Amino acid sequence: MSRLLFLLAVVLAVYLLLRSFRRKTPKQDVSAAAEEMVRCAQCGVHLPKSESILADGNFYCSDVHRREHSSR
Repeated sequence: MSRLLFLLAVVLAVYLLLRSFRRKTPKQDVSAAAEEMVRCAQCGVHLPKSESILADGNFYCSDVHRREHSSR
């Protein structure tokens, strides 16, 4: 009888442990994960639109590239 109770306690502990690990895994928010990417008109590197510099209808990765491209 004591072996049965011990086995039941082990199974219950494993079940509770697995359940707690499942709850801790973060769920990905689809809307926050995706952002529009744009291409730098000077060097061609792709970067998130929120980090780019927009000038004269073109996107740039830095102010230096914006100035270089406009001086052409």
